Amino acid sequence: MTTVAFFNNKGGVGKTSVVYHLAWMYADLGVSVVAADLDPQANLTSMFLEEREMEDLWTPAPPRPTIHGTLVPLLEGTGDIADAPTRSPAPALALVPGDLALSQAEDEFSSQWPQSLDGNARAFRVITALSRTLRNAREQAEADLILVDVGPNLGAINRAALIAADYVAVPLAPDLFSLQGLRNLGPTLRRWRAEWASRLAKAPEVGGLANLPMPSGTMEPIGYIVLQRAVRLDRPVKAYAHWMDAIPGEYRESVLDEAPTADRPSHDDEHCLGTLKHYGSLMPYAQDARKPMFKLTAADGALGGHVNAVRDCYADFRRLACSVAARCGVTCPQLTAAA
Repeated sequence: MTTVAFFNNKGGVGKTSVVYHLAWMYADLGVSVVAADLDPQANLTSMFLEEREMEDLWTPAPPRPTIHGTLVPLLEGTGDIADAPTRSPAPALALVPGDLALSQAEDEFSSQWPQSLDGNARAFRVITALSRTLRNAREQAEADLILVDVGPNLGAINRAALIAADYVAVPLAPDLFSLQGLRNLGPTLRRWRAEWASRLAKAPEVGGLANLPMPSGTMEPIGYIVLQRAVRLDRPVKAYAHWMDAIPGEYRESVLDEAPTADRPSHDDEHCLGTLKHYGSLMPYAQDARKPMFKLTAADGALGGHVNAVRDCYADFRRLACSVAARCGVTCPQLTAAA
Protein backbone atom coordinates (compact mmCIF):
# COMPACT_ATOMS: atom_id res chain seq x y z
CA MET A 1 0.00 0.00 0.00
CA THR A 2 1.37 3.40 -1.00
CA THR A 3 -0.08 6.49 0.66
CA VAL A 4 0.62 10.02 -0.55
CA ALA A 5 -0.59 13.05 1.41
CA PHE A 6 -0.96 16.45 -0.27
CA PHE A 7 -0.19 19.02 2.36
CA ASN A 8 0.59 22.69 2.74
CA ASN A 9 0.22 24.94 5.74
CA LYS A 10 -1.10 27.56 3.30
CA GLY A 11 -4.67 27.15 2.09
CA GLY A 12 -6.15 28.18 -1.24
CA VAL A 13 -3.35 26.74 -3.39
CA GLY A 14 -5.50 24.17 -5.21
CA LYS A 15 -4.51 21.18 -3.06
CA THR A 16 -7.95 19.57 -3.13
CA SER A 17 -8.30 20.08 -6.88
CA VAL A 18 -4.94 18.35 -7.41
CA VAL A 19 -6.01 15.32 -5.35
CA TYR A 20 -9.35 15.14 -7.17
CA HIS A 21 -7.85 15.29 -10.65
CA LEU A 22 -4.98 12.93 -9.85
CA ALA A 23 -7.44 10.36 -8.48
CA TRP A 24 -9.34 10.39 -11.78
CA MET A 25 -6.12 10.33 -13.79
CA TYR A 26 -4.73 7.32 -11.93
CA ALA A 27 -7.99 5.47 -12.44
CA ASP A 28 -7.64 6.19 -16.18
CA LEU A 29 -4.06 4.90 -16.09
CA GLY A 30 -5.17 1.59 -14.58
CA VAL A 31 -4.16 2.30 -10.98
CA SER A 32 -6.81 1.38 -8.44
CA VAL A 33 -6.94 4.39 -6.14
CA VAL A 34 -8.57 5.57 -2.92
CA ALA A 35 -9.13 9.32 -2.47
CA ALA A 36 -9.42 10.02 1.26
CA ASP A 37 -10.98 13.27 2.45
CA LEU A 38 -9.35 13.92 5.85
CA ASP A 39 -9.96 17.67 5.72
CA PRO A 40 -12.79 18.70 8.09
CA GLN A 41 -13.94 21.17 5.42
CA ALA A 42 -14.83 18.15 3.23
CA ASN A 43 -14.15 20.02 -0.02
CA LEU A 44 -12.87 16.91 -1.78
CA THR A 45 -16.14 15.13 -1.02
CA SER A 46 -18.12 18.04 -2.43
CA MET A 47 -16.17 17.74 -5.69
CA PHE A 48 -17.03 14.07 -6.06
CA LEU A 49 -20.63 14.02 -4.83
CA GLU A 50 -23.84 15.90 -5.55
CA GLU A 51 -25.36 17.89 -2.68
CA ARG A 52 -28.17 15.36 -2.42
CA GLU A 53 -25.64 12.58 -1.91
CA MET A 54 -23.82 14.61 0.71
CA GLU A 55 -27.09 15.30 2.48
CA ASP A 56 -27.73 11.56 2.60
CA LEU A 57 -24.27 11.10 4.14
CA TRP A 58 -24.59 13.80 6.77
CA THR A 59 -28.28 13.59 7.71
CA PRO A 60 -28.38 10.21 9.51
CA ALA A 61 -27.82 10.14 13.24
CA PRO A 62 -24.27 9.14 14.22
CA PRO A 63 -22.41 7.11 13.30
CA ARG A 64 -22.69 8.46 9.76
CA PRO A 65 -21.11 6.73 6.72
CA THR A 66 -18.20 9.18 6.68
CA ILE A 67 -14.67 9.39 8.03
CA HIS A 68 -16.03 10.78 11.29
CA GLY A 69 -18.60 8.02 11.58
CA THR A 70 -15.77 5.51 11.36
CA LEU A 71 -14.15 7.05 14.44
CA VAL A 72 -17.29 7.41 16.60
CA PRO A 73 -17.10 4.07 18.44
CA LEU A 74 -13.50 4.74 19.39
CA LEU A 75 -14.07 8.36 20.36
CA GLU A 76 -17.11 7.47 22.49
CA GLY A 77 -15.35 4.54 24.14
CA THR A 78 -17.82 1.93 22.90
CA GLY A 79 -15.39 0.04 20.65
CA ASP A 80 -12.71 0.42 18.02
CA ILE A 81 -13.03 2.05 14.61
CA ALA A 82 -15.84 0.90 12.33
CA ASP A 83 -15.32 -0.31 8.78
CA ALA A 84 -14.30 2.47 6.44
CA PRO A 85 -17.23 3.84 4.42
CA THR A 86 -16.43 4.21 0.73
CA ARG A 87 -18.21 5.48 -2.37
CA SER A 88 -17.17 4.55 -5.89
CA PRO A 89 -17.51 7.50 -8.30
CA ALA A 90 -15.92 5.45 -11.07
CA PRO A 91 -14.36 2.02 -11.67
CA ALA A 92 -11.00 1.68 -9.86
CA LEU A 93 -11.76 4.85 -7.87
CA ALA A 94 -13.03 4.87 -4.28
CA LEU A 95 -13.75 7.84 -2.04
CA VAL A 96 -13.58 7.92 1.75
CA PRO A 97 -16.14 10.69 2.37
CA GLY A 98 -15.24 13.63 4.55
CA ASP A 99 -17.35 15.18 7.28
CA LEU A 100 -17.41 18.60 8.91
CA ALA A 101 -17.91 16.74 12.20
CA LEU A 102 -14.33 15.47 11.96
CA SER A 103 -13.18 18.75 13.52
CA GLN A 104 -14.84 17.59 16.76
CA ALA A 105 -12.14 14.93 17.08
CA GLU A 106 -9.29 17.46 17.19
CA ASP A 107 -9.15 17.61 21.00
CA GLU A 108 -9.11 13.81 21.34
CA PHE A 109 -6.27 13.41 18.86
CA SER A 110 -4.40 16.16 20.65
CA SER A 111 -4.84 14.81 24.18
CA GLN A 112 -3.90 11.23 23.25
CA TRP A 113 -0.60 12.19 21.62
CA PRO A 114 1.33 12.79 24.89
CA GLN A 115 -0.40 9.86 26.60
CA SER A 116 1.06 7.44 24.07
CA LEU A 117 4.48 8.20 25.51
CA ASP A 118 3.24 6.81 28.82
CA GLY A 119 2.35 3.48 27.20
CA ASN A 120 -1.39 4.08 27.04
CA ALA A 121 -2.92 1.48 24.70
CA ARG A 122 -6.00 3.56 23.92
CA ALA A 123 -3.79 6.48 22.98
CA PHE A 124 -2.16 4.36 20.29
CA ARG A 125 -5.56 3.25 19.03
CA VAL A 126 -6.71 6.85 18.68
CA ILE A 127 -3.50 8.10 17.09
CA THR A 128 -3.51 5.28 14.51
CA ALA A 129 -7.26 5.46 13.84
CA LEU A 130 -6.96 7.38 10.57
CA SER A 131 -4.12 5.17 9.37
CA ARG A 132 -6.12 2.03 10.11
CA THR A 133 -9.19 3.47 8.41
CA LEU A 134 -7.16 4.11 5.25
CA ARG A 135 -5.78 0.57 5.39
CA ASN A 136 -9.33 -0.78 5.69
CA ALA A 137 -10.51 1.35 2.75
CA ARG A 138 -7.60 0.16 0.65
CA GLU A 139 -8.44 -3.49 1.42
CA GLN A 140 -12.11 -2.98 0.53
CA ALA A 141 -11.24 -1.32 -2.77
CA GLU A 142 -8.25 -3.58 -3.46
CA ALA A 143 -6.42 -0.35 -4.26
CA ASP A 144 -2.77 0.19 -5.11
CA LEU A 145 -2.61 3.83 -4.08
CA ILE A 146 -4.17 6.15 -1.52
CA LEU A 147 -4.26 9.92 -2.09
CA VAL A 148 -4.96 11.92 1.06
CA ASP A 149 -6.34 15.44 1.22
CA VAL A 150 -5.79 17.23 4.53
CA GLY A 151 -6.59 20.70 5.81
CA PRO A 152 -4.19 23.66 5.70
CA ASN A 153 -3.11 23.59 9.34
CA LEU A 154 -0.61 22.01 11.71
CA GLY A 155 -3.15 20.55 14.11
CA ALA A 156 -3.57 17.14 15.72
CA ILE A 157 -5.90 15.70 13.06
CA ASN A 158 -3.35 16.46 10.36
CA ARG A 159 -0.60 14.96 12.48
CA ALA A 160 -2.60 11.72 12.77
CA ALA A 161 -3.23 11.81 9.01
CA LEU A 162 0.39 12.50 8.12
CA ILE A 163 1.85 9.64 10.16
CA ALA A 164 -0.25 7.42 7.90
CA ALA A 165 1.54 8.80 4.83
CA ASP A 166 4.52 7.19 3.16
CA TYR A 167 5.07 10.29 1.05
CA VAL A 168 4.16 13.97 1.12
CA ALA A 169 3.68 16.21 -1.92
CA VAL A 170 3.41 19.97 -1.45
CA PRO A 171 1.09 21.98 -3.71
CA LEU A 172 1.89 25.68 -3.63
CA ALA A 173 1.47 28.95 -5.45
CA PRO A 174 4.25 31.38 -6.43
CA ASP A 175 3.67 33.89 -3.64
CA LEU A 176 4.99 34.92 -0.24
CA PHE A 177 2.28 33.05 1.65
CA SER A 178 3.16 29.69 0.12
CA LEU A 179 6.84 30.19 0.88
CA GLN A 180 5.98 30.98 4.48
CA GLY A 181 3.91 27.81 4.47
CA LEU A 182 7.04 25.87 3.47
CA ARG A 183 8.93 27.42 6.38
CA ASN A 184 6.28 26.15 8.77
CA LEU A 185 5.70 22.80 7.08
CA GLY A 186 9.28 21.51 6.82
CA PRO A 187 10.26 21.71 10.51
CA THR A 188 6.82 20.41 11.53
CA LEU A 189 7.16 17.30 9.34
CA ARG A 190 10.58 16.56 10.80
CA ARG A 191 9.27 16.99 14.34
CA TRP A 192 6.22 14.79 13.74
CA ARG A 193 8.41 12.12 12.13
CA ALA A 194 10.81 12.08 15.08
CA GLU A 195 8.04 12.14 17.68
CA TRP A 196 6.20 9.27 16.02
CA ALA A 197 9.43 7.24 15.75
CA SER A 198 9.93 7.58 19.51
CA ARG A 199 6.36 6.41 20.12
CA LEU A 200 6.68 3.57 17.63
CA ALA A 201 9.68 2.27 19.56
CA LYS A 202 7.53 2.07 22.70
CA ALA A 203 4.55 0.33 21.06
CA PRO A 204 5.86 -3.25 21.43
CA GLU A 205 6.03 -2.74 25.19
CA VAL A 206 2.36 -1.76 25.41
CA GLY A 207 -0.06 -4.58 26.22
CA GLY A 208 -3.02 -5.13 23.90
CA LEU A 209 -1.32 -3.79 20.76
CA ALA A 210 0.06 -7.04 19.37
CA ASN A 211 -2.36 -7.09 16.41
CA LEU A 212 -2.62 -3.34 15.91
CA PRO A 213 -1.05 -2.27 12.59
CA MET A 214 1.27 0.66 13.12
CA PRO A 215 2.03 3.14 10.34
CA SER A 216 5.68 3.77 9.60
CA GLY A 217 5.22 7.54 9.64
CA THR A 218 7.97 8.11 7.07
CA MET A 219 6.30 11.20 5.54
CA GLU A 220 9.03 11.39 2.91
CA PRO A 221 8.79 14.63 0.89
CA ILE A 222 8.73 13.78 -2.81
CA GLY A 223 8.51 17.31 -4.19
CA TYR A 224 6.26 20.26 -4.83
CA ILE A 225 3.61 21.17 -7.37
CA VAL A 226 3.35 24.76 -8.58
CA LEU A 227 -0.16 25.96 -9.34
CA GLN A 228 -0.09 29.13 -11.36
CA ARG A 229 -2.71 31.75 -10.76
CA ALA A 230 -4.50 33.78 -13.41
CA VAL A 231 -2.26 36.72 -14.29
CA ARG A 232 -4.11 40.01 -14.09
CA LEU A 233 -3.10 42.95 -16.23
CA ASP A 234 -2.26 44.96 -13.12
CA ARG A 235 -0.11 42.23 -11.56
CA PRO A 236 3.65 42.86 -11.83
CA VAL A 237 5.28 40.08 -13.84
CA LYS A 238 8.55 40.63 -11.98
CA ALA A 239 6.92 39.80 -8.65
CA TYR A 240 5.56 36.55 -10.07
CA ALA A 241 8.98 35.60 -11.42
CA HIS A 242 10.59 36.48 -8.09
CA TRP A 243 8.48 34.01 -6.16
CA MET A 244 8.85 31.31 -8.82
CA ASP A 245 12.63 31.63 -8.57
CA ALA A 246 12.53 31.54 -4.77
CA ILE A 247 10.64 28.24 -4.53
CA PRO A 248 13.47 25.74 -5.26
CA GLY A 249 15.84 27.15 -2.65
CA GLU A 250 13.12 27.54 -0.03
CA TYR A 251 11.93 23.97 -0.57
CA ARG A 252 15.45 22.59 -0.13
CA GLU A 253 16.17 24.64 2.95
CA SER A 254 12.82 24.43 4.76
CA VAL A 255 11.45 21.03 3.75
CA LEU A 256 14.56 18.97 3.01
CA ASP A 257 16.75 20.71 5.59
CA GLU A 258 19.49 21.11 3.02
CA ALA A 259 21.63 24.06 2.06
CA PRO A 260 20.08 25.77 -0.97
CA THR A 261 22.06 25.28 -4.17
CA ALA A 262 22.69 27.79 -6.91
CA ASP A 263 19.55 29.54 -8.10
CA ARG A 264 17.59 27.65 -10.71
CA PRO A 265 14.06 28.05 -12.07
CA SER A 266 11.41 25.72 -10.68
CA HIS A 267 10.81 24.10 -14.09
CA ASP A 268 14.45 22.95 -14.02
CA ASP A 269 14.36 21.79 -10.40
CA GLU A 270 14.48 18.05 -9.71
CA HIS A 271 12.10 18.51 -6.78
CA CYS A 272 9.38 20.12 -8.90
CA LEU A 273 6.82 17.41 -9.63
CA GLY A 274 4.99 19.59 -12.10
CA THR A 275 3.58 22.99 -12.93
CA LEU A 276 -0.14 23.37 -13.52
CA LYS A 277 -1.57 26.24 -15.50
CA HIS A 278 -4.62 28.27 -14.63
CA TYR A 279 -7.36 26.67 -16.69
CA GLY A 280 -9.71 29.62 -16.69
CA SER A 281 -13.38 28.75 -16.77
CA LEU A 282 -12.86 24.98 -17.04
CA MET A 283 -13.23 24.48 -13.30
CA PRO A 284 -16.80 25.87 -13.06
CA TYR A 285 -17.80 23.61 -15.96
CA ALA A 286 -16.14 20.66 -14.24
CA GLN A 287 -17.93 21.38 -10.96
CA ASP A 288 -21.29 21.53 -12.73
CA ALA A 289 -20.58 18.30 -14.60
CA ARG A 290 -19.11 16.48 -11.56
CA LYS A 291 -16.12 15.38 -13.57
CA PRO A 292 -12.46 16.42 -13.87
CA MET A 293 -11.57 19.28 -16.18
CA PHE A 294 -9.73 16.98 -18.59
CA LYS A 295 -12.89 14.90 -19.17
CA LEU A 296 -15.09 17.82 -20.22
CA THR A 297 -16.83 17.56 -23.59
CA ALA A 298 -18.85 19.86 -25.82
CA ALA A 299 -21.99 18.66 -24.03
CA ASP A 300 -20.52 20.11 -20.81
CA GLY A 301 -19.88 23.49 -22.46
CA ALA A 302 -16.23 22.93 -23.44
CA LEU A 303 -16.45 24.57 -26.86
CA GLY A 304 -14.10 26.63 -29.00
CA GLY A 305 -10.90 27.51 -27.18
CA HIS A 306 -11.91 25.28 -24.28
CA VAL A 307 -11.21 22.20 -26.41
CA ASN A 308 -7.48 22.98 -26.47
CA ALA A 309 -7.54 23.84 -22.76
CA VAL A 310 -9.09 20.44 -21.97
CA ARG A 311 -6.41 18.72 -24.04
CA ASP A 312 -3.64 20.68 -22.30
CA CYS A 313 -5.17 19.93 -18.90
CA TYR A 314 -5.14 16.20 -19.61
CA ALA A 315 -1.49 16.32 -20.69
CA ASP A 316 -0.49 18.32 -17.61
CA PHE A 317 -2.17 15.97 -15.12
CA ARG A 318 -0.91 12.89 -16.94
CA ARG A 319 2.65 14.18 -16.63
CA LEU A 320 2.07 15.02 -12.98
CA ALA A 321 0.60 11.58 -12.26
CA CYS A 322 3.59 9.92 -13.91
CA SER A 323 6.00 12.08 -11.94
CA VAL A 324 4.35 11.31 -8.58
CA ALA A 325 4.12 7.60 -9.42
CA ALA A 326 7.81 7.46 -10.33
CA ARG A 327 8.82 9.04 -7.01
CA CYS A 328 6.63 6.59 -5.07
CA GLY A 329 7.39 3.40 -7.00
CA VAL A 330 3.83 3.04 -8.30
CA THR A 331 3.31 1.27 -11.61
CA CYS A 332 0.69 2.59 -14.03
CA PRO A 333 -0.58 -0.40 -16.07
CA GLN A 334 -1.81 1.70 -19.01
CA LEU A 335 1.63 3.27 -19.42
CA THR A 336 3.34 -0.12 -19.14
CA ALA A 337 1.03 -1.59 -21.77
CA ALA A 338 1.65 1.35 -24.12
CA ALA A 339 5.41 0.92 -23.76
